[in-house]
Amino acid sequence: MAKSAKWLAEVEEEFDFGLDLVDEFDALLVNVTSEEEKLAALGKFPAKLHARKVAAELSSQHEVSSGLIYLSGEPSLTYEDSDQAPPFRQRRYFYYLSGANFADCAVTYDIKTDHLVLWIPYIEPRKVLWYGFTPGPEECRAKSDVDDVRYIDGMKEYIAQRLLYGSADTLYLLHANHAPPLSADTRPKVRIDASSLRPCMDAARVVKSDYEVAMIRKANAVSSAAHRRAAELLSTFKNEREIEAVFRSTCALRGAKNQAYPVIAGSGENAATLHYEDNDEDLKGRQLVVIDAGCEWDCYASDVTRTLPISGRFSDEAAEIYTLVDKMQRECISAVRPGVLYYKLHLHAAAVALVGLMRLGILGNGTVGQIWSAGTIAAFFPHGLGHHIGLEVHDVTGRDRLLLLEGGESDGDAKDTSATDGRQRLEKNMIVTIEPGIYFCREYIEGYVLKTEPHCRYINKDMLEKYYPVGGVRIEDDILVTEDGYENLTDAPKGEELFRIINGKA
Repeated sequence: MAKSAKWLAEVEEEFDFGLDLVDEFDALLVNVTSEEEKLAALGKFPAKLHARKVAAELSSQHEVSSGLIYLSGEPSLTYEDSDQAPPFRQRRYFYYLSGANFADCAVTYDIKTDHLVLWIPYIEPRKVLWYGFTPGPEECRAKSDVDDVRYIDGMKEYIAQRLLYGSADTLYLLHANHAPPLSADTRPKVRIDASSLRPCMDAARVVKSDYEVAMIRKANAVSSAAHRRAAELLSTFKNEREIEAVFRSTCALRGAKNQAYPVIAGSGENAATLHYEDNDEDLKGRQLVVIDAGCEWDCYASDVTRTLPISGRFSDEAAEIYTLVDKMQRECISAVRPGVLYYKLHLHAAAVALVGLMRLGILGNGTVGQIWSAGTIAAFFPHGLGHHIGLEVHDVTGRDRLLLLEGGESDGDAKDTSATDGRQRLEKNMIVTIEPGIYFCREYIEGYVLKTEPHCRYINKDMLEKYYPVGGVRIEDDILVTEDGYENLTDAPKGEELFRIINGKA
């Protein structure tokens, strides 16, 4: 251990991570009497607050003081050559300004007059028999903080009046092909800007409102309960598909029918595939399973990963890798606070991984500096430390990137550079994942890494055979940046608590 600490100090001194870690960190804890009380206190979906945040970004970045923002929601769709519809998923930028989660809507925001209007379809009463109830104006006003709710048939005239005779002179769109219907008289007189809005919306979305934090906290609570249930039943499972079934059903029973992304339940060597989705292989004879799964709550995502020993006990090799990944995650989470350069958290995780794999004899035949400079750690830690989370599981990043590496790449290469332009510092009310992992993907390592200089000289090929059956280990939590620290929104069991649950001792 003393030797590994020396290696880590050598790496950080040589590459100037600038990351001060302490043994204990007093994070700001957010105490809530109950989730329901907090949601009730927050009230309606804060569409007006979100619209004002976007307008402030337009003003700051482009000196915009007037204009009409227009966003269309997801239209009604059917599969090709079918009368069946795909599962509905609302456009996230539209939802951010409206809070409306049904089809064929639009939203307009007059920047100068600060007037936000939700436009909804009129549903002929007889259609309710076949397709059910669609929210009307009163229901939409009760749910979302908009100034007005109108039927969409009147939107064309409204937009024309605002642009030709009202307070707006420019129509701001996300995409040029998302323009609303305009009359022949209006179209040639309107200035359309389809480039300024999206970066400003991204800058607004990256720092969450209190309402959004509450939604993501709720999504995490449900996902954490589902992870706990999967751990409780692990000894009864025979196939990966049973894990997915239990996770999905637990979420649905708690009110979260939609998953933020496809459930990953990769056992054995499948755990080395980052986005494994087949979930249909037997668990017999395999050491561990990576469960990467998170539900949505009112369109807001969670993203949670746990690694479980299938037999209730890790093999020696699996335990070594789990302990290493756990250390990577704990140290990075403890360093989260406003002002921290997230990229340096990634570098720290990579350094811990490098030291650990050298200690295990998987990496060697060179100095820590040589192996670090070669970027060989990416053979085993190939992805970034994490990402923003919000209305998307991989949410918008704003104007800067969490993990902008050399050459503008965002993942993979662990090498440091002295410049920090374009790399994002954490701010209060950002929510990011911390998800380190170590993987032993035979096809990737043998088909690419071991055929590439200088990586092949630093990897102990004989040691790899001991670790290929482990597959991979990943641990992931969703972390809220608070005023002077962090709050871990994820309370899914891990470590010793997880092992006690699996073995029926909790």
